Amino acid sequence: MRVSLKDVAERAGVSIKTVSNVVNNYQHVTPAMRTRVQRAIDELGYRPNLTARHLRKGRTGIIALAVPELGNPYFAELAGAVVDAAAEHDYTGLLDHTRGSREQEILVSQGFRARVIDGLILSPLELEAEDLQSRTDDAPLVLLGEREYDLPYDHIAIDNVAASQAAVRHLLGLGRTRIAFLGARTDTANRPAQLRLRGWREELTAAGLPAPDGMVGAVGGWDRGDGALAMAEMLDAGIRPDAVFAFNDLIAIGAMRVLHERGLRVPWDVAVVGFDDIAEGRFGAVTLTTVSPDKRSIARLAVESVIGSLEGAKRGAEARGGRELTADFRLVERESTLGRR
Repeated sequence: MRVSLKDVAERAGVSIKTVSNVVNNYQHVTPAMRTRVQRAIDELGYRPNLTARHLRKGRTGIIALAVPELGNPYFAELAGAVVDAAAEHDYTGLLDHTRGSREQEILVSQGFRARVIDGLILSPLELEAEDLQSRTDDAPLVLLGEREYDLPYDHIAIDNVAASQAAVRHLLGLGRTRIAFLGARTDTANRPAQLRLRGWREELTAAGLPAPDGMVGAVGGWDRGDGALAMAEMLDAGIRPDAVFAFNDLIAIGAMRVLHERGLRVPWDVAVVGFDDIAEGRFGAVTLTTVSPDKRSIARLAVESVIGSLEGAKRGAEARGGRELTADFRLVERESTLGRR
């Protein structure tokens, strides 16, 4: 039998309104009263009907996250963090897959799920500013990633240039001087690749070292096979780096496989640093040094931005947006640069 607010109120000996105030975490409830109601909730096993609660507010209780690649562990881990962050606010997370297609990114951003979701968190790859200028959907939109749109939507990213500089600085500190970059995109407009390549180049230049084009490996995608191909092509061209900084962990893992096949030991012959800190990098035969974006922070900022916009709209407040929110990162040092301790 379903337990109601009335049942809890009778058990606690208080009004239904008081129980509702406790359930909805209103501040103006005394600690003693909150404890009394919570005891009744626990004894009866009451669970709030979140769907009804959201419907009373004219909402669905769903926040969508649209990502370009479901097969990329980074986005899978980010999605898990967004679902967890949404649940903390009694929202459900809905996952959308755009495949990095501009047409699909336009579709989701223009509100084709307008009657299904309360807000959208979008990680775009190909979406252009003009695609959003004509947006008529009033559901809050938050943008993730490195593309800058200069539009009234909150944007959340890490400092990719600084993160890449930290990775290269780590390798320089280990005495590496021939540091390659794997992951320059064949489509040169790719913003994240540009920023990470820029950080690589600036740090080498600051150290008085060359950053020749021959030490830059271009890829057509972001997967292990792309990293393996780029590493093989570089070695086949007679270029022998003593370190590799990869655009992401998957490319780094692919490169490490080729280095092993060619008889080059990681990290003694070639040190390797990735980017994203996916779980796979922690459990290989050689664990991967990597730049670790704070995915939990990214998710929390994104969900709070959506909910803040919803609450502001409820109060009739002027729409907010256009904020640049920066999440933190850290360099996680492992065996691919330090060796087995």
